[in-house]
Amino acid sequence: MKNTSSCLEASVSVRVLLPNAFQKHTDGTREIRSNAGNLPELITEIETTFPALKAHLRDEQGQVRRFINFYVNEEDIRFLGNDKYAFKDGDEVLVIPSIAGGCFSCCSYCGKEDCVCC
Repeated sequence: MKNTSSCLEASVSVRVLLPNAFQKHTDGTREIRSNAGNLPELITEIETTFPALKAHLRDEQGQVRRFINFYVNEEDIRFLGNDKYAFKDGDEVLVIPSIAGGCFSCCSYCGKEDCVCC
């Protein structure tokens, strides 16, 4: 019997749901299918498909913004291994930007205390 385990790995297909807040940068696209194997590959694919989202997903140093959260099958990916988690065929990935309140003394535009912008 021939050993086929070393042949090409089967590709996975994951469903990616994008938040309403991102849809103005995706021409209204709410959902994509991806063959990414892990989170870094998925983020790169999203940025390639929707270049306007890159500034919303990554900071100036190229790191994923800390207020962007990813959930796989409703589980926070940070508890599944984060970048090391290997997507499985049929996984559903939610991209969720955190929404937080501000502080009373902070500028509602730039978020800094005692700013001079407004």
